[in-house]
Amino acid sequence: MGIVDEDIARVRAATDIVALIGEYVQLRQVGQRWRGLCPFHTEKTGSFYVNAIDGLYHCFGCQASGDAITFVREQEHLGFAEAVERLAAKVGISLTYDKPGESKDRSERKRLAGVLAAAEDWYHQRLLDAPDAAPARKYLRDRGFDGDEVREWKIGWAPDDWDQLATALRLSIKDLKATGLGFENRRRRAQDHFRGRILFPIHDADGTPVGFGGRILPGLEGSKYVNTPQTPMYDKSRVLFALDRAKVGIVAADEVVVCEGYTDVTAFFRVGIPRAVATCGTALTDEHVQLLRRFARRIVLAFDADTAGQAAADRFYQWEARFDLDVVVAAMPPGVDPADVALRSPGELVAAVENARPFLEFRLSRILDGADLDSAEHRARAAEEALGVIAEHPNDLVRDQYLMRVADRCRLDVDRLRQRVASGDVRKPAPPEPVRRRREEAADAPPRTDDPGPRVPGHDPEDPGPHEPSRGRGGRAHAAGDDPSRRPGGSRDDSPAVEVLRLAVNRPEDVVDWLDECLFEEPLHLETYRALMAATTIHEAIESSPPDVAAFLSRLSVEEPVDDALDPVLLQVRATGRRLLAIERSAQDSDLEVLTRLAGLVGRVGPTDDGLGAARELLTLAARTGGSP
Repeated sequence: MGIVDEDIARVRAATDIVALIGEYVQLRQVGQRWRGLCPFHTEKTGSFYVNAIDGLYHCFGCQASGDAITFVREQEHLGFAEAVERLAAKVGISLTYDKPGESKDRSERKRLAGVLAAAEDWYHQRLLDAPDAAPARKYLRDRGFDGDEVREWKIGWAPDDWDQLATALRLSIKDLKATGLGFENRRRRAQDHFRGRILFPIHDADGTPVGFGGRILPGLEGSKYVNTPQTPMYDKSRVLFALDRAKVGIVAADEVVVCEGYTDVTAFFRVGIPRAVATCGTALTDEHVQLLRRFARRIVLAFDADTAGQAAADRFYQWEARFDLDVVVAAMPPGVDPADVALRSPGELVAAVENARPFLEFRLSRILDGADLDSAEHRARAAEEALGVIAEHPNDLVRDQYLMRVADRCRLDVDRLRQRVASGDVRKPAPPEPVRRRREEAADAPPRTDDPGPRVPGHDPEDPGPHEPSRGRGGRAHAAGDDPSRRPGGSRDDSPAVEVLRLAVNRPEDVVDWLDECLFEEPLHLETYRALMAATTIHEAIESSPPDVAAFLSRLSVEEPVDDALDPVLLQVRATGRRLLAIERSAQDSDLEVLTRLAGLVGRVGPTDDGLGAARELLTLAARTGGSP
């Protein structure tokens, strides 16, 4: 059961694998291939190569390889059919299933996404045209939005009424619940979830509508923020506002800026930092970080890290170790949003990101810069507080660096500070006073109504845990130069047999007239040749081969063959002739005439007309005799 093979092939052929992988990895063209840092393992020198023509990738470090479908499966943790569906949606291909019931759940999700898209359009038009949206338009202007920006982000307005959306779109109670757009109230009538709020559409990483974040206008009663409740489409712990827009900028910079508010994100885009995302009414979660790590390894926290950070220090350090991340902080004035900074001084917001500091350094600076260090008592008090912060870091080498800094600033003996931390004789940081209402409370607040309806039931999907990509045959990472004539990943296997196979994979038209089984003596080379000859495409050859042959084919597909195809062919024909000559010499009934003929053919093989004729004759002889004269 599943998607028909013809549609899978169409999706694979229609997908631009360089553009696809470029959403996750910064690629640079090297010859006819593209190279970048492998997304499946940690490396400093790129050993990950992409063949744009055949739509294949291969890493010479961890041996991960595959096509566009494999890549999406590994990156998004999807099943095969889900990966094909996601790519099909990108390229506009409608899929056919060999059993109609197979697509029921997927079709339902697509239908609900359509409902949410229609709601997005309706809310947006209300903001642009409706008289009751005038205060919302004024608020947005005051926050720095012009008309073009409002349209770009498709910001909307939910009227302060019971069921205008449900009525206008003729939504059933079932669809209202499934999308989080509304519910059935106690009078058994449909009721809108969002009322009297500015709405920011929330999409998943692929741009599919999944929910909304609603902000109440200043001065009105109610929770400041209300988000879509948890639905089959929306899970706040796994969704980040604007990731669909920001991922290209994130990959290009290898950095993501994380905010708390929707207007904070738009402010970063406005000042020329198009790599900002926001949590949707919740603290940053493991799932969020795992999602972001697919795009970048540097996370810039652009919210009040003094408040959130002291409660989450352990998690930040765990993320750095678990996901090989750098977590840094863009210092904001206490209690001030990035959106406020952008209005007041756009350059200050840009500088805050450019000068972002490691999390522990940021916290220590806040303590020491804010302390009175003029007296021994005040210096000791500041050191006590600093030790509590330093002791939370799990790396003893990092701790020691900051202990020396504290000792210098507070005029204390560093060995005394080391002893205090080693013995555990430190005072834990006091919980900070919040300077901003925690949005977790607001995000799931029930709708403001005198007749509240039932909440949409939630679900708690299992955490898949850290993803470990499937590995091929073991290998060692090598440094890859920019010379396209060299094998990606290090020393090139230049043996004629391998070069002929490399040509057969990448430029078969150049060698097809010379190919025969007799050219290949090594079992792996022979099986690779047979797989290529039995398949109509490289993808078919890889899919139908055993693991060692499939891995070898994947590797060959991203390696560039030599410019002159004739050279390795003639070398391999000559090697085949020598092998036949050795067999004949060792035979008890060896024929001198045959030996002389073979030796003459081997000696004449070359790029001249006579040499090419000798090569053809020698190849024909080898093919006819099956490898023995």
